Amino acid sequence: MEKLLELAAKFPAASEYLSTIYLIRRDYEKVTNAKLAERMEVSRPAVSQAVKRLKSLDLVDQDLYGLIKLTEKGENYASSVLRRHYLIEHLLVDMLAYPWEKSDVEAKNLQDKISTEFTNHLYEKLGRPDRCPHGNPMPGSEAEKTIVKSTRLHHAELGQVVRVQRITEEGEEIPGLLHACHEFGIRPNEIFLVKEKNEENLNLVRVSDDARGVINNLFASYIDIETIGI
Repeated sequence: MEKLLELAAKFPAASEYLSTIYLIRRDYEKVTNAKLAERMEVSRPAVSQAVKRLKSLDLVDQDLYGLIKLTEKGENYASSVLRRHYLIEHLLVDMLAYPWEKSDVEAKNLQDKISTEFTNHLYEKLGRPDRCPHGNPMPGSEAEKTIVKSTRLHHAELGQVVRVQRITEEGEEIPGLLHACHEFGIRPNEIFLVKEKNEENLNLVRVSDDARGVINNLFASYIDIETIGI
């Protein structure tokens, strides 16, 4: 298979498009030009041109209904990009003490720059993680089969005790969301009690120390949880 670094040189935006297609499919099953344009924050004509180019490289297909699908080659590239991204986040957060809420941006800057050999070294050195520091599962992992089907926090009921599973990749792109999560300690495996709930916000109590905080329902709609009690 053509090396990821070579693809980046040939089509710099390819890795971002391929990984975004993968993530949209993972969370929503269907990928359209409109959804891809919204997620990439580009125009639909720009997406059409990019998809055309990806098709010429045998990385995606598009059916008569306009649904975009990764080819086997595209799937491998997308998985490789996300794996690199998640491992770089771990390197930054776990080994370099880089701020958790800023690691996603830096990882995007670096994900096309590291070799397969270094990627594999990081995977072993970091203890073979099955998800990123924000909880998003590695492509092909067992975690991927369960976490992506979790309930979103804004659907939690009053009085429920919930464990945070992940802040979705889509949520990581929402301005202020990761910062808000960092400020209140909303991270994977942290447990909260839903103390109050209204149309705008959730009032949460962190079980580990009884700290109280508020998160708006928009942010909560990008946080996956597991209900563990009521």
